[in-house]
This record gives sequence, structure tokens and C-alpha cells, in this order.
Amino acid sequence: MLTCVTALLLLALVLALAWWGCGTRRARTPGPLPPGPTPLPLLGNLLQLESGRLDRALMELSGRWGPVFTVWLGPRPAVVLCSYAALRDALVLQADTFSGRGAMAVFERFTRRNGAPLNPRQLLDNAVANVICSVVFGHRYGYTDPEFRRLLDLFHDNFRIMSSRWGEVILGSASAQIYNIFPSLLDWIPGPHHRIFGNFTELRVFISEQIQRHRQTRQPEVARDFIDCFLAQMDKVQEQQDPESHFQRETLVMTTHNLFFGGTETTSTTLRYGLLILVKYPEVAAKVQAELDAVVGRAHAPRLEDRARLPYTNAVLHEIQRFISVLPLGLPRALTRDAHLHGHFLPKGTFVIPLLASSHRDPTQFKDPDCFNPTNFLDDKGEFQSNDAFMPFALGKRMCLGAGLARSEIFLFLTAILQRFHLLPVGSPANIDLTPQCTGLGNVPPVFQLRLVARGGLSPATHTQ
Repeated sequence: MLTCVTALLLLALVLALAWWGCGTRRARTPGPLPPGPTPLPLLGNLLQLESGRLDRALMELSGRWGPVFTVWLGPRPAVVLCSYAALRDALVLQADTFSGRGAMAVFERFTRRNGAPLNPRQLLDNAVANVICSVVFGHRYGYTDPEFRRLLDLFHDNFRIMSSRWGEVILGSASAQIYNIFPSLLDWIPGPHHRIFGNFTELRVFISEQIQRHRQTRQPEVARDFIDCFLAQMDKVQEQQDPESHFQRETLVMTTHNLFFGGTETTSTTLRYGLLILVKYPEVAAKVQAELDAVVGRAHAPRLEDRARLPYTNAVLHEIQRFISVLPLGLPRALTRDAHLHGHFLPKGTFVIPLLASSHRDPTQFKDPDCFNPTNFLDDKGEFQSNDAFMPFALGKRMCLGAGLARSEIFLFLTAILQRFHLLPVGSPANIDLTPQCTGLGNVPPVFQLRLVARGGLSPATHTQ
């Protein structure tokens, strides 16, 4: 046993000496890397780089080795640029060449951006929901705030259930009529629909508490957010004693709920589905990135005013929304009066399901409607062209209240991500299945992970494994 250990130690010593000899030759003689101080086995030049004053130590080494030299950080070489001229010639005059991101283990472990797989749902939910929080409540929440996390969990749980088969029971026209006739019937049937009602009750309590806080702290002459504006209108209604007004407390609760539900879940789901599509079609993501680089650059994040100058990017974002039809059934309608439609008589009160997905998959309106194809929104010259059959937010008077905000968020979030990161799959893009995990009220994408690698001088193919 001792002989074996001795042999291993001798082998390690020989390898270390060989490495040191190679390192010495590399440091002393011209070669692929600039010259620099002689490294020690395994440690490199670490002992020469005094802790707490690394910058000064490197500048002192530059006095001997020149403005461009090599130091060894353990077994890893690093070329140092030390002088204004060296920095300018590299980072300005050869900007593209020097634009790659240098990996540092400490930062990678801290930021967890070293291409590690991640599920983007929670990050997207947090960011999108805080936009609505700013509009409705007048402030943002910390991502770890327990109240904020509970709020998002309740909305996500309801959206998932309503997008499952139970959503058909709760939203379907036939069962809705049964529920109207026998209101206690579903109360006796076990299932997750009971959780929806419990979640909704908890959400009502949360929203009511927010409204009460606003009543106690608001100043009538200053409107901080949506709730303040609504309360101001309620005050006017009370002064005018108008019992027919829609500015009532119950309307405020329900409108706030709907803004959150529509402005958080549907937008976050669209963004999440969009990332999955772009991971499956890396050539589309690369083309968007090329357009962003040419038009916006990387000095600042994309802005809404940039959208008109990004025809391909705009087409891709529209095609994502067309392809996924995040609310395939739309929201149900009811006729306010008798109507005739395509030769049919529809009496007042008729329950209507506007199947938005049917417009998005209409072959008379879109080329290969079952396939993802950004050219559906491009003309022959490559310019963006709209299509009246595109209706992710529905149409008419029941059009989604937050449609404008959602469009802006989808553009800003996805372009900001693509500007800064390569989206890489876990596995082969060909194996990615875009079929919804479940379909009901919404089309919910399958659970997936992706890797985000900061963009630099390397192409996406360089990072794939």
C-alpha cells in the first residue's frame, strides 16, 4: 500500500515539474501569449499578487513586463492590459473582438448565470406582477416578500386550474347553465374547483385591505395610483347621488382583481411561451438579436420608440402571440339584445364563447397557421404588416383592459432579454414540444428549463453542449 502511495506522489511531482517547466518556457519566451513573470506549479503567480492591492501589484508587474503581459491565476493564464493606450487599442479600436464575457468563478457562482438551467416562470411572474402593483397599488414588492409571493401563487393556481379540464366545468356554457339552475350542485362534487373559490375569497380580502389602506392614507388632491383614481370617482358619485353609477366598491374590487389576473398571468405566460419558442428556433432568436444590434445597439436597453424600427422583431412578437393564443377561448360574452349572425337568430342573454384561436389558425388569413412563421407579419419587402385576424386581446368593447400595457411589456421584456443573453436549450431544440401542458381558459406552456449565457463575441453554437 505504501509503495502505491509513494508511486502516486512521485507521479504527481513529475507532472507538476513538467507543468512548471512548460509554464516557465511560456512565460520567458515569445509564444501564443505575451511574456510575464514565471509561475509556480499549481499556484501560478498568485503569491506575487498581494491580497487587497491587486491593481497595484499588476501595475508594478507592468513596469517590468510592459503594458500587455500574462499572469497565471493558478493553472489559468490571464492577459493584463495596463495603460490607456493598451485599453483603447483593445476595447475601442477592436471592440467586437474584445466583447466576449470573461468567466469568473466567483461571479458565476454568485449570479448563477453560467449557463445553468433555470425555470423562468417565477422570475417573469415577479417582474410582470410588479408592473401591475405599481399601477394599481402605487408601489413595488420585493421578490421575497411573503405577501407578494402568496398573491402570485393564488393567481397562478387559479389560472392553472381554469386552464385544466376543471376549467371547462366552471366556464363551459352547458355546466354554467346547470350551475345556475342547481347552484349547490358543484358544491357537492369534489375537485380543485373548490380551491378556486377559496383562492378568490383570499384575493378579495387582500384587495379589500389594500383599498382600506388607501382610504386611510390618500389625499384627495393627489392620485397615487389606480385605486386612488377610482376612489375619487366614487366620491363624486356619492355627491351626485347616482345609484346607477358603476363606480361602486364591489366594482373596484373586481376591476382590481381582473387587472391583476389579466396583467400578470397572461403576460407572464406569453413571455414564458415566447422564450420556449425562441429556444426551439435559435435561428429566429439570432435574427432578432442581429436586428437589435444594428438598430438599438447595446449601450441602452430597447425602448418603446424603437419598436417601429424593428420590423422583424415586431413580427416575431406578433407571431408568438398568434401561435400560442394565450386565451384561446377568449372570455365568454352574453348578448345584450336579440341578434342575427350568419343567418342564425340569437336571443338576448345567449352565452357566447369567442374562439380567438380559430382566427389565429385560419388558413385564409395566415400561411401555414399551425406552424411558427414570423413572415405572417412581414410584407414582400421585409417590413412589418399588421393583420386584422390577429386578436390575442379580443376585440370590441370587451377587449382586454390592459392590452396596451401587455403589448409594451411583451416587447420590452423579450427584447431586453435577447439583447443581453443567448437562449440555449437543455438538450436538442428538435426535441422541444410546443404543445400546451393544458388548455382551458388559457394555453399553458409545458414546464421547461433553459440556459442564459451573456452575449459577447461568441456565437450561440459555441456554447451548446
